[in-house]
Amino acid sequence: MKHAESSLKTKKALASSLKKVMAKKPLRKITVTEIVNDCNVNRKTFYYHFEDIFALLKWILEQDAIEFIKQYDMHIGYRDAIALAMDYVENNSYIINCVYDTLGRDEMKRFLRADFINIVNNAIESTQAELGIRVGDDYKLFLCSMLTEAIVGVLIEWFRGQNRHSRETTIEYLSTILSSSITAALKNAPPEALVTR
Repeated sequence: MKHAESSLKTKKALASSLKKVMAKKPLRKITVTEIVNDCNVNRKTFYYHFEDIFALLKWILEQDAIEFIKQYDMHIGYRDAIALAMDYVENNSYIINCVYDTLGRDEMKRFLRADFINIVNNAIESTQAELGIRVGDDYKLFLCSMLTEAIVGVLIEWFRGQNRHSRETTIEYLSTILSSSITAALKNAPPEALVTR
């Protein structure tokens, strides 16, 4: 087995052990000893791959984000992309809660933002093509950032139980608002934001 494959296998084993332990207790109470004992490696192996438990958690989130983006096909609608994200949150609620409780709202936003920025950007690109309108990168980046922040904020409220709407209603509202906001923002873009061919 090549070194890279072996290293990835070890990282996945450590990640699996951390997930198992996180399902039982808060992240701040988990020790490296518990993780290495669960996956039968030594502490040296853990520290060869990760600086600390937070680095392992970050790696898990990054890997999950990669898998999420792989599932996202730019041809699926806003509704399906939002539902996919909500599925991830529901299926990994113990990880998401650990991240939120340990690292806070900002880190949670950063994690979700990384997933949604590409989805929103693709939505803007496809709407531009449909409308035959082109806007400059600065305006597009501003629009993409603003909409991504809004979506992520709503999703965090939903998963924390602070959003009184059902899953289906939240998906409906977000997809409707996203679609109409992008269309309106492109149609009403200031003249200096438009790109002429």
